[in-house]
Amino acid sequence: MARNEVTQAITWGFIGLGQMGYPMALKLRENMPKSHKLLISDVNDQVLSRFIRAVQDAAGHAERGSVDVQIAENPREVAEKSTVIITCLPTPQIVKDVFDGIFIDGILPSLQHQRLFIDSSTIDPPTSRAIAQLVRTVLGGAFVDAPISGGVVGARAGTLSIMFGASTQLPSLIERVTSILSLIGQKICHVGEQGTGVAAKLANNYILAVNNIATAEAMSMGRQWGIDPRVLTEIINSSTGRCWPSEVNNPVPGVIEGSPASRGYEAGGTVGVIQKDLRLAMAGADDAGVTLMLADKANEVYTAVEKVYSGKDFSVVYKWMQDQTSEKPEVI
Repeated sequence: MARNEVTQAITWGFIGLGQMGYPMALKLRENMPKSHKLLISDVNDQVLSRFIRAVQDAAGHAERGSVDVQIAENPREVAEKSTVIITCLPTPQIVKDVFDGIFIDGILPSLQHQRLFIDSSTIDPPTSRAIAQLVRTVLGGAFVDAPISGGVVGARAGTLSIMFGASTQLPSLIERVTSILSLIGQKICHVGEQGTGVAAKLANNYILAVNNIATAEAMSMGRQWGIDPRVLTEIINSSTGRCWPSEVNNPVPGVIEGSPASRGYEAGGTVGVIQKDLRLAMAGADDAGVTLMLADKANEVYTAVEKVYSGKDFSVVYKWMQDQTSEKPEVI
């Protein structure tokens, strides 16, 4: 981070403590200067209370009094009091709603440093650019899109890959954003102008959505052919079929210890979220005149899976495939 922000006491803001935001905010509190304050906001009061307890427990009983984490009344308060504001929200509409709530009262009180809004949500580029324009003109702050990749496991470990979009004409902003994101992620990549971060994320998640189905199909084939899923996974992960759904988020229960599949498909990234990203990629590709050959079929599959396993990790597509060959779906 820029030296002046390290040496000067500032307030950080984090809005959205969901599946990804919660561990990201914990990692931020762990790595940010201990003398700084963290202001948090979420629609779920229980999550907010749980977060504060988790931070206190991590600090240890002797240091609990020195842990400065506070709950904001709403996103506007976060924006008013914070120099750096990170948002991690599930859908473009929720991102719009949150920023509408910040914009409603107009210009924000002056702070020692320019406010920086970092949106780590996965949304469409037009929405991201529109919000960025309003942040600049209405709030007088800087806005970058910085979607994340690596799942809940990566968020907890601080190993996320983060791609961000920011003006190439502002090298100091790029340096500032890179140093901040390094507190919660491992690989930080400046993609290009504002809006290119979310565009890169959608391209990546299009591959993820398709690879997840392909991996589930391959593991299903192996199962029917009598191949031990662990053996098949070892072969795939040392061969050309290796991918994140095979290596980290393998869809077969028991193959990868601690994976969602091995925990009853407890959600890391839900079916609904991957389908949302797929549809955003489809819309963006259509707008750019790019034909996606596999998108419609993948969307059809996720629509069917969502009807049966809503809220489960998207690797549950493998379980759904098994259901298609049996008379009655198993309860998970």
